[in-house]
Amino acid sequence: MDYRVIKENDLFLMTDKTGDIPAGNEAGHGLYTKDTRFLSGLEIRINGKKPILLSSSAGTNYIATIRMTNPHMESDGQLILWRESVELERQRFIYEGALYETIAFTNFYPKPVAFDFTAQFESDFADMFVVRGFQNGTFGEALPDVMEHQKLVKRYKGTDGVERQTHICWDRKETVVQEDSTIAFNFELAPKERQSVTFFIAPYIDGKGSEQVSAQQAIEMLKASYQEWDHNTTSIESNLPLFNHLYDRGLQDLRVLLTDLGHGRFPVAGLPWYAVPFGRDSLIAALQMLPAAPNVAKGTLLTMASYQGTKEDVWRDEEPGKIMHEIRYGELALTNQIPFTPYYGTIDATPLFLLLAAEYVQWTGDTALIEQLMPNIEQALHWIDNYGDADGDRFVEYYQKSSKGIANQGWKDSGDSVVHSNGDYAKAPIALAEVQGYVYHAKMKLSPILRQLGKESMADELESSAEDLRQRFESSFWMEEEGFYAIALDADKKQVQSVTTNPGHVLMSGMLQPDRAESVVRRLVAPDMFSGYGIRTMSTESSGYNPMSYHDGSIWPHDNSLVLLGMSRSGFKAETMQVIEGLMKASESFEYHRLPELYCGYDDSIGEPVPYPVACSPQAWAAGTPLVFLQTMLGIEPDTLGGTIRLNPVLPSGMTELTVRNMTVAQGKLSLHILFNPQTQTAVVNVLHNTTGLQVIQHS
Repeated sequence: MDYRVIKENDLFLMTDKTGDIPAGNEAGHGLYTKDTRFLSGLEIRINGKKPILLSSSAGTNYIATIRMTNPHMESDGQLILWRESVELERQRFIYEGALYETIAFTNFYPKPVAFDFTAQFESDFADMFVVRGFQNGTFGEALPDVMEHQKLVKRYKGTDGVERQTHICWDRKETVVQEDSTIAFNFELAPKERQSVTFFIAPYIDGKGSEQVSAQQAIEMLKASYQEWDHNTTSIESNLPLFNHLYDRGLQDLRVLLTDLGHGRFPVAGLPWYAVPFGRDSLIAALQMLPAAPNVAKGTLLTMASYQGTKEDVWRDEEPGKIMHEIRYGELALTNQIPFTPYYGTIDATPLFLLLAAEYVQWTGDTALIEQLMPNIEQALHWIDNYGDADGDRFVEYYQKSSKGIANQGWKDSGDSVVHSNGDYAKAPIALAEVQGYVYHAKMKLSPILRQLGKESMADELESSAEDLRQRFESSFWMEEEGFYAIALDADKKQVQSVTTNPGHVLMSGMLQPDRAESVVRRLVAPDMFSGYGIRTMSTESSGYNPMSYHDGSIWPHDNSLVLLGMSRSGFKAETMQVIEGLMKASESFEYHRLPELYCGYDDSIGEPVPYPVACSPQAWAAGTPLVFLQTMLGIEPDTLGGTIRLNPVLPSGMTELTVRNMTVAQGKLSLHILFNPQTQTAVVNVLHNTTGLQVIQHS
């Protein structure tokens, strides 16, 4: 990454690698909350010169450390400051809605030194959509700054009537605060002496913001929350260090992406641009997290239910029962200049909501949540069968109604992602393959839960409609000449005959004919789809293929992860491990072994994966992918209603031993040790600890 980003709950900071936010930068650096940039400039200088970067680390998500030093300084032959005399260490973190940054200076010159240090601040209060260049509009105006004792307040009055402020405080007496919001300090250091200044920077909205505590107290509380996260999530240890790094990185990235809007913690989509609730992204990330932190699924479901559509609103593509796509809180949204309050233009979030609810119960046995959510579940099912199928063909399809909405409303939501074999873009309404699989999956997995709750007729109806969907899908989507399923049906019910990963998601549902499922798996790992670094979103043989595209030939880890769940559940162990090994190989080339949102689809003959220029990192469903690796390695399928935990382990090349501890299943914990023989492809499972009340059954 060419930037540094930290986040905690609803506040995040993105800077360049030196820790600065250069004024007027086009990269979008800044301090953000509620889709507003509260800090658009932060530049430090020593004697008016930019310090020299030594190291910049963001390996620990909740705290960033940047080490710098001074350049050589002379004037008219007089030494001012010898080069590399002073070490500057910038350490920053976010706690309870505020940024804390301590800049410490250590004198490594053999004599005393004196220097001026300045920090300049700017706040443009720009809406996120403006920062990203997506939208213009009508905006408010800056108000005069307010200067208090060791405190500067930047102010802005929006067209929405909201006053936004940035409070900047510091703990050392300044020499001057200039009109351009430059705060100057003088330092005098004896040899080896260390002094510091700490800044507290907090967004305020209509007078509400964070109260300052000591930096030491704040960091201790923040560290404690991470220790609690580590204690309550599933831990692993294997004899393959790369997997250990990937899994731990994924868990830590997911922790930093958690947010709570009052209904429990859930993952926002990703940093830097998607640190908000996203229906599809949040639901899929929560699904991936079930083996490590199933309580996150509960928070996600309750959050999505709280925003469920209640009316028909063309501006927001809202319909009763529909689960939202994305919500924004900035000035443009609050003045209705954009429809994201929330916006509902997604075809898959509603079935994914139901799917996650069913899978959550399979892992936890928490049928009480289903009872609590039953009105939302019934409304979502009604949306699927009515609004989601506006033309009555018994497929769920989308089309854009809002003038400022999204045209393609599946996970591949770019304008060129659904393309016919002749190169023409498909016209809406469009029925995507994977969405039909999500619907089938949701209905079939909900049925036994509903029976448990005494809703027999509802369960029967869901199973009947799911079977009808299965039959219609096979007859309408199968491409005989390709031995594969079409990505979609277009407005004329014609197949969109591109070979893509979309049907790979359907494997997860168990909806596909067994012989055709095998054909799909074989094609997904064939050279035109599998690059060596993962499965491409589109075949190299399809007309729309472009390895540099966002959705038509690139590789998305989360896309692969949903395919992996399907491969594993269908019994394709060798292919599952082939994909996992490819993704792990790719991770070695990325900073901190962090799988990014996506990367280009070139094959591995190049020698390393080619990064996608503007990929988000960390991103929730990319971070969740290593957790799916664990699930598929174990071949684990909890059935809390049936009282069993099924295991069918297989480990990737280079791993012969895996220990899993503290996995939450039902209302207890499960710990396992796996010994795997790569020659015989057999595993010995030792149950170390089981308080789940469920029977562990190993299959082969």
